[in-house]
Amino acid sequence: MPEQLGRLRDFVTPLHLRTARDYQGRMVDDKVHCMEVARQYEKEYWDGDRRYGYGGYRYIPDRWKPVAEALIATYSLDNSSSVLDVGCGKGFLLYEIQKLIPGSTLMGLDVSNHGINEARERFGRQILLHRAEEAYSFPDQHFDLVISLGCLHNLKLPQLEVALSEVQRVGRAAYVMVESYRNEQELFNLQCWALTAESFLDPAEWAWMYKKCRYHGDYEFIYFS
Repeated sequence: MPEQLGRLRDFVTPLHLRTARDYQGRMVDDKVHCMEVARQYEKEYWDGDRRYGYGGYRYIPDRWKPVAEALIATYSLDNSSSVLDVGCGKGFLLYEIQKLIPGSTLMGLDVSNHGINEARERFGRQILLHRAEEAYSFPDQHFDLVISLGCLHNLKLPQLEVALSEVQRVGRAAYVMVESYRNEQELFNLQCWALTAESFLDPAEWAWMYKKCRYHGDYEFIYFS
């Protein structure tokens, strides 16, 4: 019998709620073109105009520190621990973890050349160019913790099945955060705002997907209220 799903967490939501978003403004701003640019996941997505993504994703000291502290405390991480971040982007969260437990082994995977080139400035070859939906080269339970924040909803369902299975396979513990919605207004806002999302699922549908993939780690949803 498969194990039960892990615990619902609240690590990223406070940070997510600090950003104001013009949902309808994005929807009417030549959104199909903006989606095509964003889905290349390169410089325009990270550091181009806001219509293409982050609008300048720069390191802000301690911005991700509360999330790093929560991960360390929840999963009892220390200088002997190993962590894999699937969809690590520029590696800002890994960097905050490194500052708190500098002896830990930290690795990241991402599809963006632009993102990982910046991450490699801090982590070198520990940041790998790799798609989340392709099998990972690591042995079973290789890492103490595998995390994935704001990445997996960008995959189609067959890809998501592979990615979740791999996250579960290579980690002794796991935590994933994805975009979701609780009502029609949040679904509308999410559809307006999202440039790269492929899987628009409510919490019950995500739970079904997790169980189907035999993922039993922890999870979090962020909503666009």
